[in-house]
Amino acid sequence: MPVLGVIGTMVWDTIWRQPDVGSPVEEWGGISYALAAADAVAPTDHQVRPIIKLGRDLAERGRRFLRELSVIETDETVSVVDAPNPRVELRYTGSWRRGEWLRGRVASWTWAELAPRVAGCSALYVNFITGSEFDLEVAQHLRQTFDGPIYADIHSLLLATGPGGERYRRTLDRWSEWLCCFDVVQLNDDELRALSTHWGDPWAFAAAVVGREPRLLFVTLGPSGAAYVMAADAMPLDRTGRSRVETQGALRTGRVDVQAVEGGDPTGCGDVWGMTVFRALLAGQDVEAAMRLANATASRNVAHRGASGLNRFLRGEIELA
Repeated sequence: MPVLGVIGTMVWDTIWRQPDVGSPVEEWGGISYALAAADAVAPTDHQVRPIIKLGRDLAERGRRFLRELSVIETDETVSVVDAPNPRVELRYTGSWRRGEWLRGRVASWTWAELAPRVAGCSALYVNFITGSEFDLEVAQHLRQTFDGPIYADIHSLLLATGPGGERYRRTLDRWSEWLCCFDVVQLNDDELRALSTHWGDPWAFAAAVVGREPRLLFVTLGPSGAAYVMAADAMPLDRTGRSRVETQGALRTGRVDVQAVEGGDPTGCGDVWGMTVFRALLAGQDVEAAMRLANATASRNVAHRGASGLNRFLRGEIELA
């Protein structure tokens, strides 16, 4: 059975929203949202292999979360380390805007650690939750040796962490080399603007970077849906027959709207969106059909808080009181 490897970090979230002063939500976040979505929308021909480092303080709680997911192939690729598990505090200042603080950190994956864990996977989903899951050298090893498609949400590669844990936008050094490690790249509109600061128009930048690698760029737009720029001469997940010469060919672009959702908690929507769209692409769906499914799934996520039970909620097996 094909196996989707999932690389990221399970973080423990404390979420403050304006109506919730004095009673924050404390729950699993980070890659946990993507794993829950993978379980909820899983095609029958793929299993999921979590490739995660858990701090020892939350290791047992993390394994309990993974045991609730029926799609998990194995948990032997989860590493428990002697470090405090990453914890994130999110303070929303509006429906979608928020401040973020990161405390605790597990060591980045080395290539020696990662190589045996991705062996046997047919595709990889990478989500930079802390931004330190692995470095560029490891990413390049991954691209050079892994034959299947690699999807990357580069979110936290564009975040730095201050001395008090506060997270703030930064430029990404060697961004072109990073992007060339992945077949499909996901980022949001703020991140696109940050990445293209010295380029000018962000959409001209998006059109310029899509080619042999990456083949497809997704830009999530919050309540405005999502847009894409794609190399039009081949399917984005097809790695056969690619020229080793970088060329700029014809592009296909578009935007898919989403039905607006009032209230709720948008935490994890990008993670749910990315996993859903990638799973749909792996199942053979057209790009825009995959995006419509991802929009609907992410919209449903807004009504749920935290990742625990999210798989069952997305499947419609449980409803919130």
